[in-house]
Amino acid sequence: MSAIVEELLEKISNLTLLEAAELKKSMEDKFGVSAAAPMMIAGLGAGAAAEAPKEEEQTEFTVELTEVGDKKLNVIKVVREITGMGLKEAKEMVEGAPSVVKEGCSKDESNDLKKKLEEQGAKVTLK
Repeated sequence: MSAIVEELLEKISNLTLLEAAELKKSMEDKFGVSAAAPMMIAGLGAGAAAEAPKEEEQTEFTVELTEVGDKKLNVIKVVREITGMGLKEAKEMVEGAPSVVKEGCSKDESNDLKKKLEEQGAKVTLK
């Protein structure tokens, strides 16, 4: 590949999406052609963008208490530990199951919280 082509590819690969769309429109006008979106993306050297979209791995989880089980008092204690709630609030949360115990947890933290609650007989769902 020539140095000029490499330089152009480098510059094009650094364009924002808006700039790339503007470039596409300008090239269509100047050369009197119509570029299909997939062809333009492949032409821009963005081969990864032309691949089938990959499902993103979930990074944030919500820990939801779905069932209390028969050790209600122990579940309330764990909910208090996790949330920092007072006894009354934690009791209301547990008795109001299904209820969200914590949102925005990492995968490791959510699995840890789930394990703590399940050890006390509760049923937990990660969303």
